[in-house]
Amino acid sequence: MSKHYLALSGGVGGAKLADGLAQLLPPEQLTIAVNVGDDFEHLGLPVWPDLDTVLYTLAGKANPELGWGRAGESWGVMEELRALGAPDWFLLGDKDVALHLLRRHLLEEGLSHSEVAVQLARSLGVEHQVAPVTDQPLRTLVDTDEGRLEFQRYFVGRRAEPILKGLTYAGAEQARLSPAVAAALQHPQLAGIIICPSNPYLSVMPMLAIPGFREALQSSPAPVIAVSPIVGGVALKGPAAKIMQELGVEPRATITADLYGDFVDLSLIDTTDAAIAEGVSGVAVAPTVMRTREDRRALADTCLQALQSLQQG
Repeated sequence: MSKHYLALSGGVGGAKLADGLAQLLPPEQLTIAVNVGDDFEHLGLPVWPDLDTVLYTLAGKANPELGWGRAGESWGVMEELRALGAPDWFLLGDKDVALHLLRRHLLEEGLSHSEVAVQLARSLGVEHQVAPVTDQPLRTLVDTDEGRLEFQRYFVGRRAEPILKGLTYAGAEQARLSPAVAAALQHPQLAGIIICPSNPYLSVMPMLAIPGFREALQSSPAPVIAVSPIVGGVALKGPAAKIMQELGVEPRATITADLYGDFVDLSLIDTTDAAIAEGVSGVAVAPTVMRTREDRRALADTCLQALQSLQQG
């Protein structure tokens, strides 16, 4: 039986590293668990932003400038919605709408979220296993100086401008790990777990809020590494640094060691922050900025080599 790896992904950074891992590992050796805290329903359509970003990225269909959404997108539906006076704060491209319509159909047919993910991956030509971390509803709610906001209202509708005061992961207590993620954790040849460079508070913490997941990572015999999403005190994508500051947390590269220290064996930070790693155990330095597909592959290779070293030593 060959080795197996589990990657936790959310956002654009997570999707990029997931793509790098998929370049190196055959489908049977990789499970990609995806955050569902961003999911919501818009104009009757179920929208799963993080899972779709991973699928589009692995399929080579992601918008290369934005990192999310579809390449070569058209906007006829959006233009007509505006003309009809419908809410236009959340952009829906024509190709994206097609995926959401198919997802709604599959859900109405009685398929679970995991089964829908398998169908969508197959339709997009993605062979690797991309699974929602849970099949139950789990939603990130943001407490701000303007009151409590659903995540997409805060992130997209208000562009993360309100001052963040706290986060709630609604439904987490009733959630359980999806079958694919649970199976990956119990795989007899699990050789490593990778926390992709995703926003800790918006992408990773919702997953860790699922009962038993953090404990499973703590007790796993496989080594765990985390790639920091903070480079030079800022987030390469999204509001991670702003959120940390508003929560009274210094936005530094070692945030992964601070937040995941109870189960992470090694935190990987960018060469920009090499000075921070001096004399700090459990932190290693490598190029982590992924501008090209080759960068993604190189970082994935670094992660796999680090996991191998941890296993051996």
